Amino acid sequence: MAGRRRARDGSRPQPTQATGAAEPDGAGAGRGANRTPGPHANLRRRWDANPDAGPDADPEAIARQICLRMLTAAPRTQAQLAAALRRRGVPEDAAAAVLARFAEVKLIDDAMFARAWVDSRHYGRGLAGKALGAELRQRGVARDDIQAALSELSPDVELETARELIARRLPGTAGMPFPARVRRLVGVLARKGYGSGLAYRVVREALEVEAGGGPVPSFELEGFNEPADEDDAAEV
Repeated sequence: MAGRRRARDGSRPQPTQATGAAEPDGAGAGRGANRTPGPHANLRRRWDANPDAGPDADPEAIARQICLRMLTAAPRTQAQLAAALRRRGVPEDAAAAVLARFAEVKLIDDAMFARAWVDSRHYGRGLAGKALGAELRQRGVARDDIQAALSELSPDVELETARELIARRLPGTAGMPFPARVRRLVGVLARKGYGSGLAYRVVREALEVEAGGGPVPSFELEGFNEPADEDDAAEV
C-alpha cells in the first residue's frame, strides 16, 4: 500500500544493495578505518616480511626506528643493537651508518653503559667484578670499557658487600649442620662472582662473630681451609 502511494506521488524509489546499484561515492569510507595501517606501520610490515620489498623501504630509516624503539625500552650496547638489526635483515652498510651516527650523538655509549651496569648490578644485586665482567662481555662491551668500569669497584667495596650478603643470609642457616651451612653460605658468594678464598674468609668471619666474638669451636673448623683466590683479573 505504501509502495503504491509513493508511486502516485511520482517519487523515485531509492536503489538498494538488492537491486545491485552501486553505493554513492564515499559510502562506507569509514569501514575498517581502524584497521588501515599508517604509512610507517605498512612499511614496517613489508620490511618484516621481506627486507628488500618496496622501493620506498629505506634501510637507514628502518634501522633508526628499530634502534630508537630498543633504546626507549632500555639502554643497549652497540653490539646488542647491531645484532637486532642483523636479525631484522637490515643491510650491513645501513646498520653501520646508523650505529655510527647514534654513537656520535651519544645515544649509544658503551663506556657509560658499562659504568652504569657495574654500579647498578653491584649495589643492587651484590655482584662481584668477575660476574659483572662476564655480563658485560655477553653484551658485547669492549675489554677496555669493561676494565675501566670495574676499576671503580675497589677490593674494599667488594669485601664490604660480601660481608653484607652473608650477614643477611646467616640467620636462615642457623639450624643446618656446620659443613652444609658453610657450603650454603660460600655458595651464595660464589654465585655472585666472588673468589673462593674471599668467600670462605668472609663466612668464617661471620661464624666467629655469631659465636659471640670468640672463635668457632675447633672441631667445627676441621677441614675448613680457605682456598687461594683465583686470579679474577686474568679474564675480564
